Amino acid sequence: MTITFPGGKRVDAQFGGHTIRTDQSKEAGGEGSAPEPYVTFLASLGTCAGIYVLGFCQARNIPTDGIQLVQKHEFNPVTHRLEKIRIEVQVPPGFPEKYRPAVQRAADLCAVKRTILDPPQFEVVTTVAGS
Repeated sequence: MTITFPGGKRVDAQFGGHTIRTDQSKEAGGEGSAPEPYVTFLASLGTCAGIYVLGFCQARNIPTDGIQLVQKHEFNPVTHRLEKIRIEVQVPPGFPEKYRPAVQRAADLCAVKRTILDPPQFEVVTTVAGS
């Protein structure tokens, strides 16, 4: 993964032929042309849980029409730090009752969440390009 600075407050990540674009809001001096990095991080939690829900449903031939995940965030008003993330798996009325607890457990398997719960070590270094 390579991180680049295409101008202004934009910071992009390139990997595997894809680009994730980020920007800062206009209030933070950016153009608001893309999500802020922190919002992209939060979205990775919901989309990761979503891929587990999708896989669960596909493995059982359960239609995903009407299924959605709603993610809510609670921040500490003093520290402004994230304190709680709630992911709600909303299923339509026709969703099989017997699978409701299991689809919740599937969402709970999210690899991004598990990485946060058991975090890796971080190492940040400075090198000279081409060395």
